[in-house]
Amino acid sequence: MVNTAASLGGGRAGGVLPLASLNHISIVCRSVEESLRFYTDVLGFAPIRRPGSFDFDGAWLFNYGIGIHLLQSEDPGSLPEKREINPKDNHISFQCESMAAVERRLKELGIPYVQRCVEEGGINVDQIFFHDPDGFMIEICNCDNLPVIPLAGAPVLGACKRASVVKQQGGAVPSSAPAAAAAQCVPSAAAAQAIRVGEEAHISCA
Repeated sequence: MVNTAASLGGGRAGGVLPLASLNHISIVCRSVEESLRFYTDVLGFAPIRRPGSFDFDGAWLFNYGIGIHLLQSEDPGSLPEKREINPKDNHISFQCESMAAVERRLKELGIPYVQRCVEEGGINVDQIFFHDPDGFMIEICNCDNLPVIPLAGAPVLGACKRASVVKQQGGAVPSSAPAAAAAQCVPSAAAAQAIRVGEEAHISCA
């Protein structure tokens, strides 16, 4: 069992690392091109500039306040194949506005998925799980239904609501070519201030 208080820095000199937010996750791919299509066309990520000093193939994407870094496997044949969708496997989860719309779109795309429902204190959380081209699992949920309640003795967490700013030129951006977006936490007790930085729109926390 993990000692939550200790893992959060309780009783340790210096406390926890001075972190700010999740920046990105990296995924090793059989084919960067195939994964790039999946993360842009299905999940709505936008390709962004990747440092040219890298001497290996890959791609960087961004949306919803986080980055996805795709890395070309040096030995694609060695990557394990996952066919069974197991909700208890490693995954990344995205909050959505309409579970019905997500399910409808997955059916249109022919992407297999499984559904689960979690009940806690009369609150229901719906979940949909499916795989990316390499078997890495994606979860879509309405997890914001559940309040974030720290355990006894744990430090109080900042209450934030995630927002997304999408730069659009001349109207709506088609799903096949999503615009780059940036998002950070917007504390409920503070007003969000939109700031233009170069060519991207950002939301800053007061």
